[in-house]
Amino acid sequence: MILNTNTYSKFIFSLILFSCGAVFGQVKKDTVSLSELVLMNSPIRNSIQHSAAAVSIITEKEINQADGVILTPVLNKIPGVFMQQGALNTNRITIRGIGARTQYGTSRIKAYFEGIPLSNPEGETTLEDIDLEVLGGIEIIKGPNSSSFGAGLGGVISLRAKQLDKATSFGKTGTTFGSFGLTKQILSAGYSDSQSSVFANYSNLQQDGYRANSDYNRQSLNLFGKQILSKKSTLSFFGIATRLKAFIPSSISETAFNAKPESAAATWLASRGFESYDKLLAGIGFEHQFSESWSADISLFTNLKNAFEARPFDILEEKTNALGFRAKVNYAASLFSLPNTISVGTEFMTENYGFSLFKNLYQSHPGQGSIKGDRFSEMEQKRGYWNGFVQMVTKLSNKFNLESGLAFNSTHYSQEDIFVSDEKTKQKYTFGTVWSPRLGLSYKIDNSKNVYVSLSKGFSIPSVAETLTAEGQINTDLKSEKGINYEIGFKANFLEKKLYTELVLYSTQINNLLVARRIAEDQYVGINAGESSHKGIEFLLNYKFEANSNIQLNPYFSATINRFKFTDFVDNDKDFSGKLLPAVPNTQFNFGFDFVSALGLNFNASYRLTDKMYLDDANSKETAGYQLLDVKVVYAFLILKKVKMEINMGVQNVLNEKYASSVLPNAVGFGTAPARYYYPGNPVNYYGGFNVVYAFD
Repeated sequence: MILNTNTYSKFIFSLILFSCGAVFGQVKKDTVSLSELVLMNSPIRNSIQHSAAAVSIITEKEINQADGVILTPVLNKIPGVFMQQGALNTNRITIRGIGARTQYGTSRIKAYFEGIPLSNPEGETTLEDIDLEVLGGIEIIKGPNSSSFGAGLGGVISLRAKQLDKATSFGKTGTTFGSFGLTKQILSAGYSDSQSSVFANYSNLQQDGYRANSDYNRQSLNLFGKQILSKKSTLSFFGIATRLKAFIPSSISETAFNAKPESAAATWLASRGFESYDKLLAGIGFEHQFSESWSADISLFTNLKNAFEARPFDILEEKTNALGFRAKVNYAASLFSLPNTISVGTEFMTENYGFSLFKNLYQSHPGQGSIKGDRFSEMEQKRGYWNGFVQMVTKLSNKFNLESGLAFNSTHYSQEDIFVSDEKTKQKYTFGTVWSPRLGLSYKIDNSKNVYVSLSKGFSIPSVAETLTAEGQINTDLKSEKGINYEIGFKANFLEKKLYTELVLYSTQINNLLVARRIAEDQYVGINAGESSHKGIEFLLNYKFEANSNIQLNPYFSATINRFKFTDFVDNDKDFSGKLLPAVPNTQFNFGFDFVSALGLNFNASYRLTDKMYLDDANSKETAGYQLLDVKVVYAFLILKKVKMEINMGVQNVLNEKYASSVLPNAVGFGTAPARYYYPGNPVNYYGGFNVVYAFD
């Protein structure tokens, strides 16, 4: 459904008139300072202000300010974080430029949901499977600033499940309609008392898409629960089941991007290329407080996936099953008469992965899309890792806090070719043990201002695909990427904690830089090609302005200024030393505000200015910079005291900017076909919907 501007304006005006007739109450103020928010997923919990690291928290309220479909506009408000959206199922997240050269998807970043890894053992992460309706918050640690989460040179993204208030019992239904055939339907229910809580949600998200061959359909079922077993013990569980079928328009050439951005790549359109899968992520956790000093928690988790992907060059069938656990023990006591908390833990995951490749016969059956032919390859892989860590926070004085940590990781792969009939070949490889130390020192200038410095070392491992040679053998000479991060930051509250500001300067030096070299239309090999330097400045300003008891205005501003370059990089006898990294902007600015009134009316707007990006290592081609303006209005009111009605409408890309929402770095054209660098972003588009919540007694 496409909503025109006149209809949209009349609707907003009518909402305002209706609101003015309501009885004034007290606005639900957001009185908690951003700096006071606590990192719940860190082994040793600490507030943002007192953490000796660049950390960010996105609240449930901020998540709800988006369209409820994807996290792109939410994550891109965070300085240092950049999410590119090629399609709803084709995304790449980078933190401080780490992972920008990954051809497809997100790597070099570790992600968790309620402490359970979303990243697989080879470091690939898919966040778009998690429905925004079930999220209660997001925590981000930027750079290798945590010694407790294993491989993740770019940082850690932790998702939190929606938290229920005590003595809550409700049912909820909601529907969203929007441009390009967008439809989302949700049905959820929750129950909570002093001992138990449970939340269930079903969602069905569909979209025809702006581009050809971009139909999308995702169904998900989510279940979370918590049971207090005693005063000292708590049991929790969750399960996320996802069924997806998403067609793939792929990237297009510069000519197509300028003349017909709604088009799909010709081969993907002719083959009706798509991916589909059934996925289950489930976990159970147990927490126990032995005493005031001792506590422990442990979680067991599993990840199952059955997938099918039809591509112009072949058809892929794959099955994955993973099993793992994470455990930690915390002890709070004095160390040399100094208050100290220590956390010791481990994380282990093992994964069995099998795939088969079939010929795609779409060219011999025109107009019928992909048709599966004979199998020509079948592999079985086993991959896993083991992390161990120790982390300490020591209060040296009333003003100085010392954070220290040490982690080690052991990652191993094995691969067996089971398609070869005469002899099975099995290869094994390990990266050995990688050590990651960290030191951070925070100084409290006064009760509302802190300055910190930190020094840390991190690493990222290649994916299995990157470790393979052109002949399909494991390249045992390949090394993991390693980086040293230097950081200094200032965090401060002003004006009675209404104004929060943060300034961070960092420098990350990476060696064993991993490069994905393209050797065919569908094949890449990994090589260690040199070193890169990642330097930048991140700035954040957040203000809570109360005009009166009925109105609150919360403006914000964030900025990212960076210079990511190759310091020593030679690939195929071409020296790219001194060139800037492709697929990441040098600057990004965000402005926005959230207006809340006691009448139930909420309006928010966000404006993002993104600099140009280079498309290749030689910096010979570049995209233009762009600006995006998004707005959303929500009106909420009660019916019969038990039913809450919420109506919302929004516009994305209000200025109708033509831009590349994602790029494929170092794309190569084959034959007479030009290189396909571009994923076009959506033009101006509209959405609107409603939610109805019934509160039981």
